[in-house]
Amino acid sequence: MLKPISQPLCCGALSACLELQMHLLRWLCDPTTADADVTQINLTPPLVATQIEADWLWRFLYGRKQTRLNQAKLIAGMLPGEKNALLAWSNSVVAVADQFHSVHSAWPTALPEISTAAWAAFKSLMTAFYERGLQSGLPYKPDGTPVATGGVCYADYVKAFRDAHRLNPDPNAREVCVLCGGPLGQTPEVDHWIAKSAYPLLSVCAENLLPICGECNSTANKGEKDVHSAGSFADWFHPYLRPGNGAVQLDYVLPEFSVRCSATTPADQPKAAKLDALLNLSSRWTKEFKAEYANRQDVLRRRERQRIQQAQGRHTQLEIQVYVQQWQIDLAASEPHHEVYRALAAALQEPTRLASWHSELALVT
Repeated sequence: MLKPISQPLCCGALSACLELQMHLLRWLCDPTTADADVTQINLTPPLVATQIEADWLWRFLYGRKQTRLNQAKLIAGMLPGEKNALLAWSNSVVAVADQFHSVHSAWPTALPEISTAAWAAFKSLMTAFYERGLQSGLPYKPDGTPVATGGVCYADYVKAFRDAHRLNPDPNAREVCVLCGGPLGQTPEVDHWIAKSAYPLLSVCAENLLPICGECNSTANKGEKDVHSAGSFADWFHPYLRPGNGAVQLDYVLPEFSVRCSATTPADQPKAAKLDALLNLSSRWTKEFKAEYANRQDVLRRRERQRIQQAQGRHTQLEIQVYVQQWQIDLAASEPHHEVYRALAAALQEPTRLASWHSELALVT
């Protein structure tokens, strides 16, 4: 969350899809709905808001192997107590935004009290809205209006997000990961901030999707780790509901020549610490910090050798400082690792570091 994060305009389609998911789930969990009722004839208006959505939903459920249809039937065939438990759990999950208000209900950390088979069917059906539905195209325009063809798909969402978060309008310019500030890469990965494996109903929730770099999304870093503490979000940032941009900063530790993730205010320090642990920001930033320092050292060593070969005077400490200052001026905020390099530039201008660098260059022959 080093960079500002906002939802792209096409998120209206995602919100409409989440409502469709809940509409379907409420009907399946209605005590009067039986597994035999899950038919195309019943999935029509007014049960579904529009015929466009009804047609899409039936195609989605029926599929080639009717797997999702059977999953829906399994849910519809649950006992009334299980239906109530699943619906109550789901209502709490979709109200995730309430968790970031001062007064809110408890976040469900345990699975609903339903059978293992029913949970597997529910999980697979709800994640399919993302893995199959969004991938091939939802029945909605970017603003959420139903449309028979050409609805928002995965590629549309990723493009819209990338376009909205470009720091340099040039289409050939490097893009930056909104979480770590590093390179976004050619193929960013859409992260589910709250893991869809544990909360499948949030698989297409606009407030839960975030295209980030592969390194941030790797199992070594965020992966599917929890972003709450035993159900409490109090000491956690959230990309949209409690943004960390402006609240997180990089501090360099001169004796260790490293970078540390910290908060701009003491109140946010627990959140910054958890974000750091989630993404391993301090260690990753320190690695880049030292790598760029090695690069700057190499530049000056080559220049020093060139001076020696041309019988010119060696670099003075002042010249080294001027070099660093010019590099600092040339740093572009739209480039990856800008904050890391800015911290490095500040660290390199500390008198002790300049003196050390000057001594290192004196050893060049």
